[in-house]
Amino acid sequence: MKWSVIIARTLLGLVFFVFGLDWFLHFMPPQTPELPDPARLFSETLRSSGYLDFIKVLEVVGGFLLVTGLFVPLGITILTPIIVNIVLFEVLLAEKPGMGIALLALAIFLIIGYWNHFKSVFAPRAKIGCGCAPATTGETA
Repeated sequence: MKWSVIIARTLLGLVFFVFGLDWFLHFMPPQTPELPDPARLFSETLRSSGYLDFIKVLEVVGGFLLVTGLFVPLGITILTPIIVNIVLFEVLLAEKPGMGIALLALAIFLIIGYWNHFKSVFAPRAKIGCGCAPATTGETA
């Protein structure tokens, strides 16, 4: 299990790190797939607004964290909403699921692999504070 998590972490990290860097450095040949009009208009709007520049910075940071193994849960947390948006774009606008489904599967696998770091997020009645020390009421005995 450990090696499969490391491989999945590195693969997912490399995808986002490389494609995020390419957005700024343009070291891969440009690919412009044919998209339906709603998907094309949405993409053009994101591109012209500068929104994608911010997303690509997050992709580079999240990918770097996964590839290096530093702050992996933070990297997963940064990349997961981006992956969900990729899947939604592919399914709802581009009308052809593709790489997003594979990225989502890798992210889910990593969340499971790092479950001890994520299980507190799913606490139905989360307590205020870290739970490291008993809460005091401020009263002295």
